[in-house]
Amino acid sequence: MAVQSVMFQGTASDAGKSWLAAAVCRILANRGKKVAPFKSQNMALNSFITDKGDEMGRAQVYQAEAARVNPDVRMNPILLKPSTDQDSQVIVMGKVLADMDAVSYFKFKTKLIPQIMEAYNGLAEENDVIILEGAGSPAEINLNKNSIVNMGMARMADSPVILVADIDKGGVFASIYGTVKLMPEEDQRRIKGIIINKFRGDKTLLEPGNKMIEKLTGIPVIGVVPMSDIDIDEEDSVALSRKPRQKNTAKDLDVAVIDLNKISNFTDIHSLKIQPDVSVRYVLKAEELGTPDLLILPGSKNTNEDLAALKKNGLAAAITRAHANGSIVVGICGGYQILGRKLSDPAGIESAIKEQAGLGLLDTETVFNEKKTTTQAVAKRGNYVLTGYEIHMGTTTLGLNASPFAVIQETNGQAEQRNDGAVNNDGTVIGTYLHGIFDNPYWTRHLLNQIRLSKGLAPLVDTEVSISEYKDQQYEKLAKLFADNVDMEKFDQILRDSAKDD
Repeated sequence: MAVQSVMFQGTASDAGKSWLAAAVCRILANRGKKVAPFKSQNMALNSFITDKGDEMGRAQVYQAEAARVNPDVRMNPILLKPSTDQDSQVIVMGKVLADMDAVSYFKFKTKLIPQIMEAYNGLAEENDVIILEGAGSPAEINLNKNSIVNMGMARMADSPVILVADIDKGGVFASIYGTVKLMPEEDQRRIKGIIINKFRGDKTLLEPGNKMIEKLTGIPVIGVVPMSDIDIDEEDSVALSRKPRQKNTAKDLDVAVIDLNKISNFTDIHSLKIQPDVSVRYVLKAEELGTPDLLILPGSKNTNEDLAALKKNGLAAAITRAHANGSIVVGICGGYQILGRKLSDPAGIESAIKEQAGLGLLDTETVFNEKKTTTQAVAKRGNYVLTGYEIHMGTTTLGLNASPFAVIQETNGQAEQRNDGAVNNDGTVIGTYLHGIFDNPYWTRHLLNQIRLSKGLAPLVDTEVSISEYKDQQYEKLAKLFADNVDMEKFDQILRDSAKDD
C-alpha cells in the first residue's frame, strides 16, 4: 500500500493551514503512525538549522515536533528568504543556491522539481502518512504556471487537498468560491474537503452558508474550527500584526522587541512570552519605546538596511537613550551586529550600503562575507550550558572594551572551541549569534532575576519554564481542537482514499 497523504491549502496566507497540518501530525502520531510534514517551497524569514547544519522553514519544524520526529530538511526542500522587496535568497536542501529576483526564480523553479520529488519520495518510503502544506493561495493564477507548490505539488504527489479558509477577516464564502472556481476542473476535483478556520460565535449561524457553498462547489465543509488562544510558533511575518504593542501592567518586567523591517526568527522571543513575570511588546515607533527593563534587537535578513531604517525613523537614538536610562539590551544575530561600532559590506553581500556606523553599544565590528554559517551549537557561559543555532553571514571582531558572551564547545555534534557574541564592560549590553538563546531556561531566569534585583524585586525561584514541555502541551491542545471540530470520519476517509496500491 502506498503512503497516505493529504495537503492543506489556504484561501490566503495566514489562513491557518500550518497549524491545522501540525494538529493532524499530532493526531496521527498519537495513533502510532509514522508521519512527516512536507512543504515543497516555503517563503519565510523564520528558519531553523537541523542537526546536520541544514536550513529549513520553521513551520515544518514545529509540524515535525508535533509529529514527534526530528526536523529533516527533506520536509522543506526549498526555502526562499526575502532580502529586498524584489530579491530572495534561494536555499535548496538546506544550502544557499543563489540570490534571485522574482522573475528569474519564476523561470528557474521547475529545474528544482527532481530535488523536490527526491525529498518527497524519500519521506514517503519511510513514513505511513505525509501531511503536505501549500503556500499562499492556489488561486494566484499569475503564478500557477509550472507550479511547484499548491496544486502543482498536489498533482506531483497525487495527494487530495483540504482547503482552509480564514473567516476572521470576512468574506469567507466568497474566498472559498473564488479560490475553487479559479482552478482548472482537474484541480477542483482534487479538493475533498473545506475547513473554515478562526470562527467566533455560534456555528449554527454558518449552516446555511455551508450548505450553499457545498452546493456551489460540490465540496463538503468538513469542519469549522474556532478561534483559540493556543500558543504555537508563528512563521509568517503577517502574524506580527497581531503581536502586542503595549505592556501588560500586571507583569513585573517590560520586554520590548524592536520590530525590524526585515525581522527574522522572531520565534526567538517565544520563551520570554511564557515567563510568569514578563510582558512582551513589539515596537515600531521611537515614541513607543520608553525605557523597558529588557530591550531586544532580533535577527534581520538585511541588517544594513534595517540599521539605516532605525536611524531614519528615530529608533536608533531611542535605543541608545533607553540603554543610557537603564534598559538591558540584548541583540541576536543581526541585532548583535547592529549594536556594534561599524558594519562593513565591501562586496555588497547584503545591500548597496558598503559601510555605516552601528549603534556603538558594543565595541565590535562586523564585516559581511559570502560564507553563511549554519550550525546547531552548544556553548557555555559561566556555569550555564546553552544550546541554540546560528544562521548568519558576517564575521564580528571584538575590541578592547568587549568580552565574549559565551564559548562554543560543539557545532553539529563536533567538538569546537571558539567565542560567540560580546558583552560590554558593565554587562548591560549582550550580543550573540545564538538563535534560541532564551529557550535555555536556567540562563534566562538568571538574566530576568538580575533585572528583578535591579528594580528592587525579589528573584523568582523554581520558575524555569521548559519550552519543549510547553510546546508539547500546546500541540496536544491543537490536536484536540481539530478533532473536536472536524468530521474525523470524513477526514480519515480522505486519508484512506489517498493511498493507492503500488
